[in-house]
Amino acid sequence: MARTKPTAAHLCLVRALREHGLKATPTQVERWQQNDWLPKSSAWFEPDSSILQPIILRRAMHLAIEAQQGRGMGWIGWHLWAANATPESAQRLRTGLIASLKRPLAHAGVDRIPAGDSDRAFKARQAAARRVVGKRRFPQRNLDETLRAQAAEAGLELPRSTSTLPNVSHRALADAGARLLLGGLADLGGEELFEALEEAMPNNVEMIERTRDEYRQAQLAGIDPLALSPWASGLPGMVRTVEAATDRDLCHAVYTCTLATGALHDLMGRASADPEILTALTKDVMWRQWAATGGITPKGVPGLAAVALNTVQYLTDPEWAAELGRYMFLMHNLDVAYSAHSGTLGGTMEA
Repeated sequence: MARTKPTAAHLCLVRALREHGLKATPTQVERWQQNDWLPKSSAWFEPDSSILQPIILRRAMHLAIEAQQGRGMGWIGWHLWAANATPESAQRLRTGLIASLKRPLAHAGVDRIPAGDSDRAFKARQAAARRVVGKRRFPQRNLDETLRAQAAEAGLELPRSTSTLPNVSHRALADAGARLLLGGLADLGGEELFEALEEAMPNNVEMIERTRDEYRQAQLAGIDPLALSPWASGLPGMVRTVEAATDRDLCHAVYTCTLATGALHDLMGRASADPEILTALTKDVMWRQWAATGGITPKGVPGLAAVALNTVQYLTDPEWAAELGRYMFLMHNLDVAYSAHSGTLGGTMEA
């Protein structure tokens, strides 16, 4: 069947992208519209003008860059859906978030999570958790030390933190994470979590003991510090959080988390030219509570999973959400202060 002739609006957008060194075809532009990443062509232009609105061109540039790299849109697509904040885009987000949260189970062939508090159900969840982890290799990646070495080459000494995980991919943490995913804190108590941390952080015994003591004191006072964790009720709790959120709250959470991720990616990309950026980012508590463990996301499926977990935490933990907002303000100030090497913060991720 012959394709429909490209519209004047589609050709205009393709030309505008070409002027910025980017390539796209009218067919790709149509697909972006079908996926709700671009609005109807009638909304692209300034009033009574043939000039593209800057927001439309920025969106198209995002999409063209991702398409050039030969990957799916990933969390960039989620960001654009969240920016739309329509019932349709919210439903797309809800479906995408839940699928991403469930993907580790689907990949391991776990069709459902055994329910109940019986010994049989507990053992079944433990067996399923072992299937989720499987025989994957866990590379030794010490992000802080890598960044510290890079900063040292530029004559800077980054602040040290005894509470930063040396390797978030450690086998002990993966085992604990799988058990939390299947059964929540009911299957993996705080003490077992501390034991996993001890194995992953053998040089941080004092910090772990101090945190363990604070946790026990809180429990004696009738407070569970882990109750607001997105892992508290496992995957079923995460899914319920996404399902129960209003369209507005869901879109706001995804928009904020993806905007923060984009800002962090941009600043990290500029840190080689301005190493002081790393000093400011790493000395803040949110470097440990978000950036190093879920903000610096890889492309593709792992990046979607990280953003999905961030979104659940944003929806369930107001204090963490406020801290992320504060850290975003810090990143904005860094973007302004080091504008000589301005990248895409505020421009790239602005919807």
